[in-house]
Amino acid sequence: MKICNKMLAEGFGTFVLVLGGCGTALFGHVGFLGVALAFGLTVIAMAYGIGHVSGAHLNPAVSFGVFVNGRMSFKEMLCYWCAQIIGAIIAGAVLLAVWKAAGMGNTGVFAANGFGTEFQAAAGAEAGYMNVGWAGAFIVEAVLTFVFLMVILGATDERSNTKAAGLAIGLTLTLIHLVSIPLTNTSVNPARSISQAIFSDCTTWSACGQLWLFIVAPLVGAAVAGLFYKCVAPKEK
Repeated sequence: MKICNKMLAEGFGTFVLVLGGCGTALFGHVGFLGVALAFGLTVIAMAYGIGHVSGAHLNPAVSFGVFVNGRMSFKEMLCYWCAQIIGAIIAGAVLLAVWKAAGMGNTGVFAANGFGTEFQAAAGAEAGYMNVGWAGAFIVEAVLTFVFLMVILGATDERSNTKAAGLAIGLTLTLIHLVSIPLTNTSVNPARSISQAIFSDCTTWSACGQLWLFIVAPLVGAAVAGLFYKCVAPKEK
């Protein structure tokens, strides 16, 4: 498959992921459980919809972990990153347009990720977020991304039952959200975090100032998973 086809698929898939997951968080009124299911179901849908084209990474951290594991080239990873970030930002712009059209005023935290008292205060006590410091947030994001990548690498391994990969990956993402939405609003995906931070209301809190954590921590977790999977399931000579 040509790289341009893969980039189009990744851009579209990431657009749908952000539109479905973050859109549910903004407009769905379904609580943390509903948002977790929205992200998981969207990944399942995209895995079977475009997985045969690009692998449906939909996430720069996933592409990085796959690269570290040796399953894609550095150049291809960079192309995936560009497509994923662009797709996510377009989805964020669409959500912002809907927000404004509905007359909902300032975006506030939007569906951005965050941590600490600043994020907790900006979101409001009724949102139900916990006060987690930067170190705790980093551990949460890195460890859960590590878990996510281990499942992805295992489920898509040619030695596995790859027909069920999309379901396994989507359900894992749902579980990850159930654990971490109250802590960081769940990133494990730098593109998703970038798309929401740039459209949040920076007058109420520093979403962009905290964005570094939701880029670095998922990439660290993904890299460790990419290396660790080589030890767990080495290729036979």
